[in-house]
Amino acid sequence: MRKNSVKNIRINNEVQRELAELIRGGLKDPRISPLTSVVAVNVAPDLKTCKAYISVLGDEKAQKQTMEGLNSASGFIRSTLARNLNLRNTPVITFILEQSIEYGVEMSAKIDQVIAQIPDRDEEDQDDPEG
Repeated sequence: MRKNSVKNIRINNEVQRELAELIRGGLKDPRISPLTSVVAVNVAPDLKTCKAYISVLGDEKAQKQTMEGLNSASGFIRSTLARNLNLRNTPVITFILEQSIEYGVEMSAKIDQVIAQIPDRDEEDQDDPEG
């Protein structure tokens, strides 16, 4: 099976959906932040390994605790995935912290700050007697 085959894309989507649902409602670990989302999942073509890219909205402490909680619950997560998905092999999941959403929020705030500092063009046009 090729890496970007239709079957592999479908498996990635199913694992991502189940993983997101499990993190949202199935895990009781208090270390896992409620603002945790599964950004992407990349299952190897042989279905042995899986990289799950996780985004946590919050400070560094919340991100670190969430990753520790997910890593400690990886066995439970894998067994639950095995029950819910009909796969030949259930992949071993590696959780990777993805900070692109946090970076996007930060950049958006910076853009808003710059826009707020720029004076209105309409006001400048009204002050100009030649315009």
